[in-house]
Amino acid sequence: MAQLITNRRDIDFVLFEQFDTEALTQHEKYAEFNRKTIDLIINEAKNFALKELLPTNAEGDRQGVTFENGEVKVPECYHRPYKLYLEGEWTSLSEPVEQGGQGMPPIVARAAYEYLIGGNYCCVNYANFGHGTGKMIQLFGTEEQKKLFVEKLYKGEWTGGMLLTEAEAGSDVGALTTEAVKNEDGTYSLTGTKTFITNGEHDLSENIISPVLARIPGSPPGTKGISIFIVPKYWVNPDGSIGERNDIVCTGVEEKMGIHGSATCTMALGSKGQCKGLLLGQENKGMRIMFHMMNEARLGVGFQAFTSAASAYQYALNWAKERIQGRDLTAGKDPDASSVPIIRHPDVRRMLMWMKAYTEGMRSFVYYTDRAMTQLALTENDEDRQYYQGIIDLFTPLVKAFCAQRAFDVSVQAMQVYGGYGYIKEYPVEQLVRDVKITSIYEGTDGIQSMDLLGRKIAMDGGKAFGNFMKEVHEIIARAKKHEALNDMAGFLEKAAGRLSEVCTNLAKTTASPDVKRAFAHSFPFLEVTGDVIMGWMLLWRATVAAKKLEKGAKAKDKAFYKGQITTADFFINTVLPGTMGRMESIDRMSAAAVEMEEEGFGS
Repeated sequence: MAQLITNRRDIDFVLFEQFDTEALTQHEKYAEFNRKTIDLIINEAKNFALKELLPTNAEGDRQGVTFENGEVKVPECYHRPYKLYLEGEWTSLSEPVEQGGQGMPPIVARAAYEYLIGGNYCCVNYANFGHGTGKMIQLFGTEEQKKLFVEKLYKGEWTGGMLLTEAEAGSDVGALTTEAVKNEDGTYSLTGTKTFITNGEHDLSENIISPVLARIPGSPPGTKGISIFIVPKYWVNPDGSIGERNDIVCTGVEEKMGIHGSATCTMALGSKGQCKGLLLGQENKGMRIMFHMMNEARLGVGFQAFTSAASAYQYALNWAKERIQGRDLTAGKDPDASSVPIIRHPDVRRMLMWMKAYTEGMRSFVYYTDRAMTQLALTENDEDRQYYQGIIDLFTPLVKAFCAQRAFDVSVQAMQVYGGYGYIKEYPVEQLVRDVKITSIYEGTDGIQSMDLLGRKIAMDGGKAFGNFMKEVHEIIARAKKHEALNDMAGFLEKAAGRLSEVCTNLAKTTASPDVKRAFAHSFPFLEVTGDVIMGWMLLWRATVAAKKLEKGAKAKDKAFYKGQITTADFFINTVLPGTMGRMESIDRMSAAAVEMEEEGFGS
């Protein structure tokens, strides 16, 4: 069976043809990078993923994690690639070299992670999970805290957790009850229980450094009274050496639908009254600090989802080319007609085109957001910084939730291409469907992301970020209209973008009215149609680049690829986007049925 992760030709197209990543290397910050070094980095990631990570993906899924006497053991096959992953210094590709990173442009790091995350998300996530913890300490910690923790977290020598959720609070973080009492030496004693903690305990690293949300006695109620603490599994001495075992223990792991190689833990703090932590930042500022980690994590979850879609599409495409079944429709009832690969059948081609459109659209969307992060890091102009930060903030819930939903859909479609074989564990898409589903739940459900988009991100800064997004869409439309082959597509995307702006305005008005609940009943459909317009934008952008290449005389080996970009945009804009327009009409009708239904009317 072919071992597949993603499409290198398409990665190169997005990096160097759609987004001109090579131009970034002209900046002093990235002067040591060029096309040759970028290619080398991606090749190394690809080779490592195919050789060391991917072979452990299915095995780790079958074995899963084990829990006994408070100890969590990951699948045995993870230990070798985990060790090699750290030796290869893959954990913090974009962080400065002096802090333990590699100093890469975020968009280049993303390309490498397509292979690494796509190869075995569960395994590499143990190593990568400390990055967000290190970033928070780097931004908000004391000099002593930075010295003790940041480099080891960035290098993956120590790993991290993220202790937010409590059973009774769930997504309502402000209802948490974990308590932190200040000690005379400046540390805090913590007591409480956290649930659904990814990588909260495992046997891969010598120490786990967990950010913990807790409430100091006397603090204001709700999220305003939450602080954040650094709680190590083993206390860290002032000289950086490992000290005594802290009173933070795993009391159980969850049996999940997928990601069986990932430890999802229940963590008890202070059951013996001896759990110590360090305050990170100021008291009662925990949520503001945590959101720096959360936003990074949400972008990561959307990317995780996308990598599943990329793999699912590659597997489905390969299967469709090799699976011989049925005769060509044009053969009629000819009994002597030979059976053909299923890629010759119209409905299979429809499914593959749908998967290709969303997979490539998501790749461009995720990379575009990383490009904005790269540009944000490079610019010193306040107006430009506000522009790029606005785009990143607006797109964060969309990358997370839209990619999570569509990647699941793509994976399900891949299973459909396989037919009965897709439902069998022997074939890879069965695991992909199970594993990707968590991305709609991780780091705030898709519904929470849609509420964030409608309730906060659309209106922020007077709607400026949404306006800038629309401006960029129309710039690509104008560019596409210069190519005769793309003119009709550009016109329809223009119509869809205009309709989205109308729907956005109407929804925003309703959120500021007594009918606010009615508006939020349509927040996730609004997120989906916004995502579809973004897909149309990205695919038309790709088609514009491809059309220009073809007009200038593309090499023979590239012509099919470039023609495929134009055909994919054609398929999406003329087949999928009309349905999106219908869903916009549905939103605009603003049905109140979901919020007006009596509870008894839902049934028993």
